[in-house]
Amino acid sequence: GVTALTLPDGEFSEWQRLYLFSRSDTIYGGSNEIQRNIIAERVLGLPREAKG
Repeated sequence: GVTALTLPDGEFSEWQRLYLFSRSDTIYGGSNEIQRNIIAERVLGLPREAKG
């Protein structure tokens, strides 16, 4: 029920937090790389990254 969704102290344990956010870390990492590529190409005028 609803009580299964609540946390006893209102906080995730370290292991729960690591598990729940591990997937989002990979998304953040990809977003950073995309932003760096955009800056390199549009601001610095570097050539596009080779596909492959």
